[in-house]
Amino acid sequence: MAATMSHPRDVLLGAQAQAGVLPVCDHYSGVESRMRKSLQLQAEMTEEFGSCLFDVTLDCEDGAPVGGEAEHAALVVALASLAGARARVAVRVHPVDHPAFEQDVATIAGKAHRRLCHIMLPKVESPADVDRASKALDAAGAAQLPLHVLIESPAAVHRVFDIAAHPRVQSISFGLMDFVSAHGGAIPAEGMGIEGQFTHPLVVRAKLEIASACHAHGKVPAHGVVTEFKNTRALAGAATRAAREFGFTRMWSIHPDQIRPILAAFAPSAHEIESASKLILAAVAAQWAPISFEGKLQDRASYRYYWQVLERAHRTGRTLPTEVRGWFDTAPHH
Repeated sequence: MAATMSHPRDVLLGAQAQAGVLPVCDHYSGVESRMRKSLQLQAEMTEEFGSCLFDVTLDCEDGAPVGGEAEHAALVVALASLAGARARVAVRVHPVDHPAFEQDVATIAGKAHRRLCHIMLPKVESPADVDRASKALDAAGAAQLPLHVLIESPAAVHRVFDIAAHPRVQSISFGLMDFVSAHGGAIPAEGMGIEGQFTHPLVVRAKLEIASACHAHGKVPAHGVVTEFKNTRALAGAATRAAREFGFTRMWSIHPDQIRPILAAFAPSAHEIESASKLILAAVAAQWAPISFEGKLQDRASYRYYWQVLERAHRTGRTLPTEVRGWFDTAPHH
């Protein structure tokens, strides 16, 4: 039944149906051996779950040795070219004011743009930086590639709504450690830690501004790294707070052991999936008219919310009831 009628995504989201649909985890690596292992892990988990559940971002900013930027860019191109058809591979280039930026874009976007899902641009300060990167991508023949941008300073946080409004921007990430260090010691080191980054007022404000700007413009807010990568329980707690309290819908991973806890933290519970499935099926039966469901009035606004619960369940590898699974089996891959 589900596969023969109008798709709920089209009915409920309309023009927004293509916006905000990204894997909830973005895994970073910059050393050759780790980049290769990351791509292999992505392929293995795609086979396990039937779809690609996390992006792999190959890092040129921190991964390239000083003086070896051109060689590292060539390596990234070679690795991206080896990725499978269902892989989602991105590259973080150098900032627009770095001497290697133009070369990065010309090499990576120019040679591998058909194998990439996006380019990550660090240290974005204003929409002008996004404009400069967009023009460089266009000149390299990569006009179709979206930009993900990294906000790392107080001034950039001040301009984040304008940055989020840029049509080339698909997602905004928060660079915690650079943000804290940009305050010249005014934020203590604890502000970079597993607890302090959720309690220090200036850090909390920055996160909320980024999440709010993204949601205002239909972009994806991505929470940054948790450096305590060996403490998976702490990582899971941080990911849960990022998703449930701060409005982030995506998060960085810097160690393979962080990927599954992030997927679990951003996934809806089994109860949420069951309730959402029942409500959406009831809404379909009513042809999307308002209904009474379990003693509450439900209409298009709540249908939209519960459909997004099912979308999130699918993107995090959760098991969906048979009655709704067909919508995702026939939906286009993003």
